[in-house]
Amino acid sequence: MSTSEESVTSGHRNVSAIVRTRATSRDARRSDAAVRPLMVTTMLLADAVCLVLATLGAYAARQLLLGRTGDLSEHVLDAAGIIALGWLVAIILFSGYDTRLVPAGTELFSNVLHASLAAAGIVGAVVYLLDIELSRAFFVALFVIGPPLLLLDRLLIRRGLNTLRNRGRLRTPVLAVGSLAHVDGIARTIDRETWLGYDVVGAVTPHTGAAGAAEESGLGIPVLGAEHDLLRIVDEVRPRVLLFTAGATASAEEFRRTAWRLEGLDVQVIVVPALSEIAADRVRMRPVAGLPLVHMDLPRARQALRWTKRAFDIAASTLLLLVLAPMLGLIALCIRIREGKEVVFRQQRVGRDGETFELLKFRSMITDAEAEQVELTERAVQDRGNAVMFKMRRDPRITRTGRFLRRYSLDELPQLLNVLRGDMSLVGPRPALPRESAAYDDDARRRLSVRPGITGLWQVSGRSDLAWEETVRLDLYYVDNWSFLRDLQILLRTVRAVLASSGAY
Repeated sequence: MSTSEESVTSGHRNVSAIVRTRATSRDARRSDAAVRPLMVTTMLLADAVCLVLATLGAYAARQLLLGRTGDLSEHVLDAAGIIALGWLVAIILFSGYDTRLVPAGTELFSNVLHASLAAAGIVGAVVYLLDIELSRAFFVALFVIGPPLLLLDRLLIRRGLNTLRNRGRLRTPVLAVGSLAHVDGIARTIDRETWLGYDVVGAVTPHTGAAGAAEESGLGIPVLGAEHDLLRIVDEVRPRVLLFTAGATASAEEFRRTAWRLEGLDVQVIVVPALSEIAADRVRMRPVAGLPLVHMDLPRARQALRWTKRAFDIAASTLLLLVLAPMLGLIALCIRIREGKEVVFRQQRVGRDGETFELLKFRSMITDAEAEQVELTERAVQDRGNAVMFKMRRDPRITRTGRFLRRYSLDELPQLLNVLRGDMSLVGPRPALPRESAAYDDDARRRLSVRPGITGLWQVSGRSDLAWEETVRLDLYYVDNWSFLRDLQILLRTVRAVLASSGAY
């Protein structure tokens, strides 16, 4: 086949892919375009309601704390409308209604807080300069009650939007530009984080079509053409977002020229650097001399071993052991009476730096459970867990008492003693069995660079329902991005996960 014939064949393939993609992209774009003004309207109405509630609350607080004043109502009515209008204008000026910030991040909340501070300062100055009669107690109460209500309505709107996106609504079509390996990497993350609302509808590669060129990526994303045809493809597919992966263009100058050509189109541009699994607090972007320099903090495995984390573990585990002592005694008594077996189960686990320790748990299985696991593994009856970790939804080795304990993770409570001894931490990667750690590759072995935890990202993100690759990804994310605040967040999420008993077998 000649070069011209190859080009024609490749062109036919691309046109066919574009036709298949166009309808999906058009429908999704209409849905996304319709939701933006609706979301702004919803936020405006919600803010108006919050400000009315804040005004009523401030008025009631002033009257209750300092006694009733006859002319306060008149002054509030005169000032409340002007204050609310100025407050809403401040939120607009501080990008508090930017729909791009709604799905994730803290920028939307900080914008609302900054707008509230600006509104308070401006209102205070105007009241003082114009000598307007307005109760100082009412003014303070208004700007104490108002901001939390505004933040709460943003949080509820975010939760509602992300819930709809998780259910397949309000999706945004995305056209990815870059090598197929990078496109697939981004697509995996987008598919996993469905709340982002992105759907990768096609890919544009940096290279021209040639004999044997792929018609789709490894994940089945259709290749719509080469980068030199980008403008035509964007015009035909009409994606809402154009996502450039690492190495999408040959040089910075070429990318700038591409941006020039896109200037007149209604499309958002997102550039994804060759970084992944990095928390926002480890990355800062500082434009210098026209270069968007991304400053990245190094991984934080060493920080997770600091004395502050260890001191918190000792204090918290001691307090929990004291508070939960009656429950621990009751559980031990139930196991002794109902099962008539040894109350505490001891098992060798692999801890920090590959050192083994004796992990403590309330016994929830029959005596020869480990021997039976070998038989169950050989019979391939495992229906949960993964190739490294053995899990079953209805494990026949679990006792009746053990099933209840495992449902609410009560069998893990003796591990507070492991935390007190220094074998474990309250938060960290799951403690591995020796046979599991023997199967680790180099990446998975990094989990052993910190103390294992009673709970962690793995436990609050699906537990036994997760694939092994996802388990490793979550644990490595925790190790590399450790922070004390993240530990506290995981502990709070653990309470919800335990009560929901999701993924616990």
